[in-house]
Amino acid sequence: MKKTILLTISLFSISLIQAQQERVITTAVPFLNVTADARAAGMGDMGVATSADAFSQQWNPAKYAFAIDKQGVSVSYTPYLTGLANDISLGQFTYYNKISDRSAFAGSLRYFGFGDIELRQTGQADEAFATVSPNEFAIDGSYSLKLSERFSMAVGGRYIHSNLKIAVGTEDATSANSFAIDIAGFYQSEEIAYNRFNGRWRAGFNIQNLGPKISYDNDDLSTNFLPANLKLGTGFDFILDDYNKLGLTVELSKLLVPTPKVGYNNSTGTYDGSDMNGDGVVDSDDFDLANDDYRRTSWVSGVFKSFGDAPDGFSEELKEVIYSAGAEYSYQDAFAMRLGYHHENISKSGLRYFTLGAGFKYTTVKIDVSYLFSASKIPNPLENTLRFSLTFNFGDKYEEY
Repeated sequence: MKKTILLTISLFSISLIQAQQERVITTAVPFLNVTADARAAGMGDMGVATSADAFSQQWNPAKYAFAIDKQGVSVSYTPYLTGLANDISLGQFTYYNKISDRSAFAGSLRYFGFGDIELRQTGQADEAFATVSPNEFAIDGSYSLKLSERFSMAVGGRYIHSNLKIAVGTEDATSANSFAIDIAGFYQSEEIAYNRFNGRWRAGFNIQNLGPKISYDNDDLSTNFLPANLKLGTGFDFILDDYNKLGLTVELSKLLVPTPKVGYNNSTGTYDGSDMNGDGVVDSDDFDLANDDYRRTSWVSGVFKSFGDAPDGFSEELKEVIYSAGAEYSYQDAFAMRLGYHHENISKSGLRYFTLGAGFKYTTVKIDVSYLFSASKIPNPLENTLRFSLTFNFGDKYEEY
């Protein structure tokens, strides 16, 4: 489906959908935070502390050191904003290889396409003079290593390319590029015997997308932060018998990006935040000054400021924490049922939703699907959308700890 430029501009940032909320933190290339695989999507969009799988690259590459299969290849497809268009989607390809029992490397390609866009001139809405296809992609690589039998760490690198700027008149339409690194860790305990079942603890962290801000105009005032974030999670596997297992996981995440000092509240038609020019009134002039100051903040300073710069103090910092809870029941590692819940504070983005998922495995092939139900009045770009993932595992098997 071809769309007018006005529609597409409104879709460039996921956060713009919730822009009526106060002091929403927006970043460049938000597609990096969209869940690509159906397994994680079925558990409320989480994966930093779940068991290792081929899609660990996005969530926690340190999990690859605990993978059971020597090699794995996965592909996923996620339709996006299906209620408005049929050619916006996210695709991802991932490959990992365990070099030994203690280490592994992985790589992935993630591509987000906005479909075809018809450019129209003002006053000539019925006549299109050009069609463009904006897109973004990221190429990742990671290396993970067990530092002990129960704990591993990983480092990852990422090249980011964003081709969203559209030429107007004689203006050039240059692409924006940046790079980022991830630092991750994963803990998985030995199997512990309890009275009526065995169990295993899991925990993980990942500091993602640490890198220079991205700009289309090579101007300090037109730069945007990457979606750097901190993910923390823990979980427990109830190993009921040789066939049945139930895993429960919770995850917290927070953007490592400064909080805007002034926001515009659509519901009241007023500005809230700091009086930047000292005239005793918070208005559009303060909004412009705060925006300039915000844009000039370096990405390194932004990471440290993100823990204590919210105008309303610690209470607002807590509102910026996103949490998810998920469960996965599996039978003989051949069939799985999943459910999850994802929660974001109403004053930040307001996204709240439930998810369902299922997985089916036959020999070396695994298929996962997931579905999302919104639990808030804020529109969700993935509502009523089926997500699919396909995984191929091959090679020798390693002992599961």
